[in-house]
Amino acid sequence: MSISIRVGLATGARLFPIGQAANLTGMHPQTLRQYDRLGLVSPSRTAGRGRRYTAADLETLREVQRLSAVEGINLAGIRRILALEAQVRQLQTQVAQLQQTAGTRQRVFTVAPDGGATALSRGQRPARAGSNRGALVLWRPLTGG
Repeated sequence: MSISIRVGLATGARLFPIGQAANLTGMHPQTLRQYDRLGLVSPSRTAGRGRRYTAADLETLREVQRLSAVEGINLAGIRRILALEAQVRQLQTQVAQLQQTAGTRQRVFTVAPDGGATALSRGQRPARAGSNRGALVLWRPLTGG
């Protein structure tokens, strides 16, 4: 299970080979390989399968190092922390989208079992298949005005 979120690389984004990433983070290349195997960071790959790290990957590696060395957290705990932080970022994005929708007088939402919420247009029904199976429909009454 990979924790690192890759939204897509911007054109011209700087990628670092494993040796340079190791130097920039103060870690041994074998440590970076181990963290990749454990899913703590997921660098992109070249056609020859060489690892290429983004600036975000380097930040994740530094955070893993900090949590391990300073906080004394084992790698399983670090994996869980990174997963929870990724989930919090996803939920914050979702809340921002729903707050933006709330300003448009949307009143009906579906909430899927996985926590994903979607605003429904007037007269629209939630899908009954796929990730929406078993979805909860929420209705928000109109407020005065």
